[in-house]
Amino acid sequence: MKKNMSGLDRVVRVSIGVLLIISAMVGALGPWAYVGVLAIVVGLAGNCPAYTLFGVKTCKTPSESIQP
Repeated sequence: MKKNMSGLDRVVRVSIGVLLIISAMVGALGPWAYVGVLAIVVGLAGNCPAYTLFGVKTCKTPSESIQP
């Protein structure tokens, strides 16, 4: 799979995922907050299925990062 998420996007997703899981563990949010696991997996993989579906790409391609 090609990556379609920038580094910042990945860090934000993993952080939100961790916060959701911690909130579920301490009882601040219901068990639905364990959906944070999905955010962590997607963030670590660097490929968001929703981005692929809608044609969104937040990371730079190699041609975009090389400037003459």
